[in-house]
Amino acid sequence: MSVPSVPLAARLQRALSLYQQGRLSDAEAACQAVLDDHAGQFDALHMMGMIALRNGQTQGQTHSQTQRGIDLITQALQHNPTSALAYSNLGHAYQGLGNYLEAIARFDQALALDPNYLAAHFNRAASLSGLRRYEEAVAAYERVIELAPGTIEAWSNLGNALRELKRYDAARASYERALVLSPGYAHALSNLGNLLCDLGLYHEAVLNYDRALASWPNSAESHSNRGNALRELKRFDEAIASFERALALKPDFSEALSNLGNALRDAGRREDALVSYDRALALKPDYASALANRGNVLRELLRFDEALSDFERGLALEPQSAVLLSSRGNAFFGQHRFSEALVDYDAALAIDPEHFLARSNRGSALRELRRFDESLVAIDQALLLQPDSAEILTNRGDTLCELSRFEEALRVYDRALVISPNHAGGLSNRGNALRALKRYDEALATYAAALETGFELAATHMNESLCRLLIGDLELGWQKYEWRFKTENMLQHVRVFEQPRWHGEPLTGKRILLYAEQGFGDTIQFCRYARLVAERGAHVILEVPPALKSLLGQLTGAAQVLSQGEVLPAFDYQCPLLSLPLVCATTLTNIPAAPSYLQAEQARIRQWQARLSASGRLRVGLAWSGNPQHRNNHNRSLSPAILNPLMDIPVQYVSVQRELREATDAAWLAQHGIVHFGEQLQDFTDTAALLSCMDLVITVDTAIAHLAGALGKPVWILLPYDPDWRWLTERDDSPWYPSAQLFRQTARGDWGGVIERVVEHLQDQL
Repeated sequence: MSVPSVPLAARLQRALSLYQQGRLSDAEAACQAVLDDHAGQFDALHMMGMIALRNGQTQGQTHSQTQRGIDLITQALQHNPTSALAYSNLGHAYQGLGNYLEAIARFDQALALDPNYLAAHFNRAASLSGLRRYEEAVAAYERVIELAPGTIEAWSNLGNALRELKRYDAARASYERALVLSPGYAHALSNLGNLLCDLGLYHEAVLNYDRALASWPNSAESHSNRGNALRELKRFDEAIASFERALALKPDFSEALSNLGNALRDAGRREDALVSYDRALALKPDYASALANRGNVLRELLRFDEALSDFERGLALEPQSAVLLSSRGNAFFGQHRFSEALVDYDAALAIDPEHFLARSNRGSALRELRRFDESLVAIDQALLLQPDSAEILTNRGDTLCELSRFEEALRVYDRALVISPNHAGGLSNRGNALRALKRYDEALATYAAALETGFELAATHMNESLCRLLIGDLELGWQKYEWRFKTENMLQHVRVFEQPRWHGEPLTGKRILLYAEQGFGDTIQFCRYARLVAERGAHVILEVPPALKSLLGQLTGAAQVLSQGEVLPAFDYQCPLLSLPLVCATTLTNIPAAPSYLQAEQARIRQWQARLSASGRLRVGLAWSGNPQHRNNHNRSLSPAILNPLMDIPVQYVSVQRELREATDAAWLAQHGIVHFGEQLQDFTDTAALLSCMDLVITVDTAIAHLAGALGKPVWILLPYDPDWRWLTERDDSPWYPSAQLFRQTARGDWGGVIERVVEHLQDQL
């Protein structure tokens, strides 16, 4: 008995039923059976394509199965090119592969057959967004809404496209319309949270993320976005918890790992942050943002070479990334490669003129290059983009301080602190401005407030130390000064030894290394402590810059004097020179201030006497400028023309500085017949001999001042309004150098008044 044949329509209906039940293997077999009997049958080929697409979603073989689905639906359309449904499904398949151009072409074919096909309009709009053609996407979503005003997904996605166009009010209205239609719609709530973050409304954003998560608690993306908002609110522990919840739901969520790294970095857990970035990069090696973030943490850890490596890797992936260029500029900045940093900031701004941090940091680089007016312009441009940034306002205050506009700087710091009351950098630098204005009690209170924040500890302790030393609070000042080795500027001077640091232990029969850590003047001032250490029974080894070795060779208390770089002999303890006042408990009343503790070689003195003409007049050495690389040189040096009133006094002037700062200096010397020896002063031994030939030395605050004082030579030191800490305040003598007399500015920048008083005193010497 023959089996009756089943009609084609019934066989296709059975296959469809199996497909709808999710029995994909059975549905595929049913379709294949149809195709065996009816080769090229459209509905069977189309359904086979849809089965392949679903298999890709369920079996984790998205690309291969999607491509198979595309091939099958394409074959089906060759047999029936009038199916809008097939074209729409084919477009959706291309969309899944990220091939948005091909997807849009297929949606357009579907819409040519059925202009009101809602799904094709919706998916076409999504593909346009995928291509970042947001204006067209807006029009496409508006067409969906015109056809079906109650489509909440269209309202939400329309908001996303409007947000990308920065049409924030319209975007918010779209999200809110979606929420009117479905108050608990998690996507719209989460997207509205993202928009509120764009607007800086982080509290409201968190509330919306919480509402979204109440409806959709397993949304890893919402947990991660919530973490970003909490991070902006500086609620770092909560942010970290949100990112960790996102990762518990989606362990391979590389963006959440990178964002977790950011929160850990903000919480001061930099090593943990690096681990998080490394996990993100293990999942996604070409993740340029994670490389940028990791590089930034390495930069903060002062591991600049590693940071630059990360930024270079990131730029290889995204050569036109303004973020990476700006970050690389920051790394160059940290290495004091300010010109290179400036090039990167400029490149970043050429790509993204609204990158306000690049503009602000460009201002910082210009400041370090001493281009202060340009620095201020750059920072003001950054403030136009981000007027409520405490960081940029603090940066502006720093440049105003360099311009000696301290009252203005205070107002700017105060604006920054209204925005971010616990901004440690702003508080610490505000203290510096107050110190420069001689408002010392207020400065100390501001440093204390900065330290209470728990951030910027080293720099703030150091700033406080300078203030305390300046006002004569040496006991606490020396203690705070120990923080210097933890500040960025001093890290290059950190020395690591196997031998322990000396903190006052008995030294009888011990060998100790005392080593210079800063400039020539500091070394000359503090080498005096070698005698005190030797008196404790130690064999003192003194290591100094090469230019000072010969001069300090006969220093009382120093058994050996070595140049930096020479092989060190064996020793038991070590101590940097500027830590000796702390160990020796130095106060204003017990400073080891012998009338002199250095001597020039008699043979050299005779050589220099022979070079000087015998005029019978008082012989006065002049030094008007210091090391141009010194950060405060612009404040402590002066133009030699300011010394012109001295030229009317009948004395013999001699230039005792080695280098001329400006080309006009030589002309001024020639005009007044002042001898200048220049490179004949080969080292400080020559300078000491020349100073020994003077009756008086008049100098600004440079190594010359210290050398003259150490030699016991009468020295008049010309000081700016806010001098270096070692000259204290108000007094016209120095407890460090009995032969010194101090002439201070009484108003900022008023060298004229200083020179008037010098003229009066000099006339009294005749």
